[in-house]
Amino acid sequence: LAIKQSIAIDIEKTKAREAAGEDAMEDVDDEDPVPELTKAHFEEAMASARRSVTDVEIRRYEAFAQQMKNTGGSSFFRFPEAGENGTGANGGGNQFGEAGGDGDLYE
Repeated sequence: LAIKQSIAIDIEKTKAREAAGEDAMEDVDDEDPVPELTKAHFEEAMASARRSVTDVEIRRYEAFAQQMKNTGGSSFFRFPEAGENGTGANGGGNQFGEAGGDGDLYE
């Protein structure tokens, strides 16, 4: 909304310059005609906003949130313990397997 408003003001200024016989590009100021978003911008935007999530999706999200809350979220992800799947192929803690010890990429 603010961008549309800014463009409309710019068009009005250009038309006024042309009507006055001035060069349209002459005396172009770099000042933003709408330098900040206001409460009115948000209120007008919200007046025409529509919901994009269905009731079914909201219930799914709520069920997932409840499940995560009940399990503490740890049943889906956990960091590996020391020595567990993080030791690499050479046993030295290299997480990239054999390719991690290649040294210079361009040699």
